[in-house]
Amino acid sequence: MKKFGLLIAFLILLTGCTDRDDDLSGVKIRVKNESSFNFDKVQVGEAAMLHTNIAPGNFSRYLEYKTAYNYAYINITVGDENYILQPIDFVGETPLPEGFYTYGLKISEEGEVILNFMVD
Repeated sequence: MKKFGLLIAFLILLTGCTDRDDDLSGVKIRVKNESSFNFDKVQVGEAAMLHTNIAPGNFSRYLEYKTAYNYAYINITVGDENYILQPIDFVGETPLPEGFYTYGLKISEEGEVILNFMVD
């Protein structure tokens, strides 16, 4: 009886564990705030895709994108200020394969958005 109980407990623990790598469908992007102030909103690409309330040194949750590149249009809102990174085009660029990625974002003293792309 004791062995049966251990077997059941092991099966419950085994099936209850999940890993983010279990769902590799799509391109998932999160934002890391590499600045010293809070990001209220960060728009990456499409307007509907918003990462919100990211404290300095912290990460947003992953959002799934249909198509993404190792750089993107970025609009960071901090209070009443907007900071924008505007790519010219994606001609010749290869879309990212399915997986998990991080856009490390920092705003320079001059107000420029600096993007640090990372594969997770």
